[in-house]
Order: sequence, then structure tokens, then C-alpha cells
Amino acid sequence: MAEIEAAQPAQVDVSKSSNGPAEGYEKKCLFCKIVNKEMGTELLHCDEEISCFRDIKPGAPHHYLIVPTKHVGNCKSLSNENVPLVKRMVETGKEILQKNNITDLNDVRFGFHWPPFCSVTHLHLHVLAPASQMGFMSRLFYRLNSYWFITADQLIELLNSKGDTN
Repeated sequence: MAEIEAAQPAQVDVSKSSNGPAEGYEKKCLFCKIVNKEMGTELLHCDEEISCFRDIKPGAPHHYLIVPTKHVGNCKSLSNENVPLVKRMVETGKEILQKNNITDLNDVRFGFHWPPFCSVTHLHLHVLAPASQMGFMSRLFYRLNSYWFITADQLIELLNSKGDTN
């Protein structure tokens, strides 16, 4: 049995050390625990700024969650200073899709659930592909132009407009 437990799959693109929780860690946050390797979830990407793992309830054949490695609140708590972070999350999502042979970025959905419609308060970008293969419930949960889901482009536009009002 010990041999089976030791044969866990290797983590991919993981460059941070695991000397315990770092600054920006919320001990009650599920995604902070995942990023800090406390849950046994495979990290598809992890660096100082961004981490990625599969959604446990996939809404499409490829459904990934891109999260800041350090705890950041939901999308409603962001300011225009967070635009580079959101853009980096989208770019990481595109890289993960390309590594998984998804090349048609016109059939992909990148977005965030708008509070109070998010189950985890750690900022997370949903990357779903191909969007054309999403089932009925997924099309509802990740619906464009709804009160509960905002695309990454819409969020970036909203955050940029927050900077214009100052």
C-alpha cells in the first residue's frame, strides 16, 4: 500500500517551494488549500502569481480554473489595479488550452461568476472548451450576458472604467 501512495502523479510546472502557507493564504479557503498542495489536487500550472487545476464538476470537456496563487477576493472586490492579474489569468488559460490541443479560441468561454453567485470567494476564472459542447445546465451556469456570469473581457472593461472615474 505504501508503494501505491508514493506513486502519485507528478505536478506539472510547479516551481514554488512548499515550506508551509505563505503570505496571502486564507486557511479556510478551499482554493488556497489546493494551491498549497493540501488537497491532493493536480496542479496543471503553478507559479508565484497564477495556478491552474481542473474543475471538479466540469461543464465542458475541458474545464479549468485559473486562480491567483495568493488569495484574492471575488471579482466584485477588484479594482483597476487588478487588470494585469486578470489578463495574466486569461493568458494562462489560453496556454493550458493549447497544451491540451484546443486551438479554436472562438469556441471557448472565459469568465467569472458574479457575487453572490460564486461558491468560493477566491478569485477564479472558468475556462471552458469547447463551449459548443456544454450541456444544458452548463449553458445556464456559464451563460453570457446574465446576472451571475461575467466574461473576462467584460470584467477587464469594468475594472478599466473604475480607473476612469477617479
